[in-house]
Amino acid sequence: MSSGSDRARGSGGGWTRRRFVGTLAGAASVTTVAASAALTSDPSPAAPKTVPPTAGSAEGTTAPTAGSSAPSVGGSGARPLFLGTYTSVEGGGKGIGLATYDSVTGGITSTGAVITGVGDPSYLAAHPDGRTLYAVDEREAGRVTAVGLAQNDVLGTRGTGGASPCHLSVHPSGRWLLSANYGSGSVAVHPIDASGALGERTDVVTHSSPAPGPGQQGPHAHQFITSPDGGHVLAVDLGTDTVYSYRLDESKGTLTEVSQAHTRPGAGPRHLTFHPDGRFAYLANEVDNTVAVCAYDAATGRLTPGDPQPTGTGEGTSYPAQILVTSHGSYAYLANRGHNSLTRYAVEADGARLKLLDTVPVGGDFPRHIAFSPDETLLFAANQRSSTVSVFHVDGESGELRLAGEPFASPVAVCALPL
Repeated sequence: MSSGSDRARGSGGGWTRRRFVGTLAGAASVTTVAASAALTSDPSPAAPKTVPPTAGSAEGTTAPTAGSSAPSVGGSGARPLFLGTYTSVEGGGKGIGLATYDSVTGGITSTGAVITGVGDPSYLAAHPDGRTLYAVDEREAGRVTAVGLAQNDVLGTRGTGGASPCHLSVHPSGRWLLSANYGSGSVAVHPIDASGALGERTDVVTHSSPAPGPGQQGPHAHQFITSPDGGHVLAVDLGTDTVYSYRLDESKGTLTEVSQAHTRPGAGPRHLTFHPDGRFAYLANEVDNTVAVCAYDAATGRLTPGDPQPTGTGEGTSYPAQILVTSHGSYAYLANRGHNSLTRYAVEADGARLKLLDTVPVGGDFPRHIAFSPDETLLFAANQRSSTVSVFHVDGESGELRLAGEPFASPVAVCALPL
């Protein structure tokens, strides 16, 4: 469907850049980059392509971490790792970086190749069948891009109908791509065809109610995911302190709002992850430096946030970024950007309670994104301001984290997706 079918629910408010960009290692403060400056500094390449290893290129010259036993490309145990970055900032990447990691040691090896033709690919997600990768183009004229993994070729790009998309996910059916436009406070839906390519968006909805929270100029959609039961899709909005629940019409790709969950004013919810049994979820609040356990009703889609809990990082905000929970539901991990740490929680009472255990230094600056390897024996942290990716061994019984060698250098690393 064309953009004429888009349904805006009220004014989106002012557009505020979400990036916390500090491209130099050890930067003393976080810099907000205006959209116009970012766009003019790095126009999109004329034609998408995969750039092979080149002597002197940033991605091609990074060696395996000292003391690691990372294999050469194609070696035993080597698995693909895709790296998201900002291409429009000083010291940023040239596109989606390609690397491999050793599934046993955690050592990362650069392939030197980059998938170009994607502007500011700051968040990545894979199709459930493993054949296609999707990236946001975090620009004022927001877009999403599909990449075929057989040849690492760009399959096409579609507009999101909003500004500065910062998150996307694939519906479990594999037929719909869900994306969140931070700048305009809206969420969008695109169909996915049999090849993995994207069709024109079928819906876009702008959050207009409730009014923005303290210190916010408008809505800021930060995440758009599907509930474990597949019955609802949920959008986390930092600007309105709200998690919106929608029904997705899987025949038309349209959204119907069914519920709203409100945090305390000024919490700034950023990221939600579900316990594997689907009855509880965990919400990371960026602005007030808390997490909350939320009850979830699969029948109605209603999310009910509990009391805010500490992150273990002390007073003030450490800009919590992302929270993960293990597939067996025993442990949860939170990335703290200001504190440069990972918080470990024990999940108790069948998912209804989080117990703070400890915080571990992340080994980098400003951990923006964390992800498990498919077998959950490794945890990857993309450290934006130090331009590195840290890898941790995850103890399956205790949940303890152990750093796997020195962090891997990657330009303005804001997303690390191991497959």
